[in-house]
Amino acid sequence: MFLHIHHDIPKLKRIDSEAGRVYQTPTGKAYPSVTSVTGLHGKEAFFEWRRRVGEEEANRIAARAANRGTRVHTLCEDYLRNEEPNVSMFDVEAFKSLRPELDKINNIHCLETKLYSDYLEVAGTVDCIAEYNGKMSIIDFKTSKRLKDRDDIHGYFMQTAAYAVMFEERTGIPVSKLVILMAVDDHDTPAVFIEKRDDWIGNFIDLRKEYKRIKNV
Repeated sequence: MFLHIHHDIPKLKRIDSEAGRVYQTPTGKAYPSVTSVTGLHGKEAFFEWRRRVGEEEANRIAARAANRGTRVHTLCEDYLRNEEPNVSMFDVEAFKSLRPELDKINNIHCLETKLYSDYLEVAGTVDCIAEYNGKMSIIDFKTSKRLKDRDDIHGYFMQTAAYAVMFEERTGIPVSKLVILMAVDDHDTPAVFIEKRDDWIGNFIDLRKEYKRIKNV
């Protein structure tokens, strides 16, 4: 049984605009999503991949990956909400691999929760903030067709570091540990990456400044 801890975190309104996804805060400020900002990281490689495989195939692959990621996210959230996940045959191996890591989580403060930071001028929806192996952590659930290494996912570390700042700003509770739990096709165990917030927040701040320069948001 997972224990949940309630925080009175203000509600945000998500808006999909021409400038990308933004969140409107209770004070009326509109901040870009953290994923829009981190999307600048590796952008050239992304566009090169789209050119190489073709727009139609790239859209198909991206949509399939997004749908699968959403399904696995939902399974993890249901499980952590002490509900029985409805696991389809397509996702059973991914969820099975993640479940032992999910069992290391407890004292859950946020689960699919919208957060924002006036300092970073950014907002987003965090997967999970909880104790992982007894230490407060920002936890992100990912899926991948191939095994990735640390250098492949710098954007994930920057994203979770930003969530740590958002959560501390909203609650006063510092979180220094970043955890990426990644289900990988044809692997019985997930890839687990653990980093420190302070090693990545500077990179995110630099990227946020660049995003503001380009998008004027």
